[in-house]
Amino acid sequence: MGKTYERIDGRLRTFIEEQPVFFTATAPLSADGTVNLSPKGLRGSFAVLDDLTVAYLDFAGSNAETVAHLRENGRTTLMWCAFQGPPNIVRVHGRGEPVFRDDPRFAELLVHFPGIDPWTHGLRAVVVVRAELIRDTCGYAVPYMAYEGERDLHERRFAREDDASLGAYFTKKEHVATSLDGLSGLPLPLPPSSM
Repeated sequence: MGKTYERIDGRLRTFIEEQPVFFTATAPLSADGTVNLSPKGLRGSFAVLDDLTVAYLDFAGSNAETVAHLRENGRTTLMWCAFQGPPNIVRVHGRGEPVFRDDPRFAELLVHFPGIDPWTHGLRAVVVVRAELIRDTCGYAVPYMAYEGERDLHERRFAREDDASLGAYFTKKEHVATSLDGLSGLPLPLPPSSM
């Protein structure tokens, strides 16, 4: 049976910090808009900031649906599944905000991610999520899957980019500045880092 938690601490915090992948779900306000579900990985790119706040690094990619939805309405759900060990699913429902590279908070947030070099992955923003509802469920039907390691393709692809070439890459992509539903996505030209 599912249980509701008042905060992200103890066993719950340990569980989500140990998972190599999590998922983000967002949607626009429009009833006919596109619901987005994205996998997130790369060890070291997720952090628990306090008992009700988590954050993750938003890296270069093919679109910016999550960023666009968060900019419009902030609603998001993050989900972690146990693919090894005892079955468990944890969801954090809350409000999220992309903190862009030119935001004064950006440098302060980066200190929470000491285990990863964000610049080799084309860092676009830090997404901060404030929990409104925290729940776990059984996960009995989630299969066992083995974690073999991190892929190095993302880092190899984006490590060769500087701010100018990364901005040019984003500008060429169809759904980075504007979402599938026409919402504002990543601000372009790419803001310089506040660091």
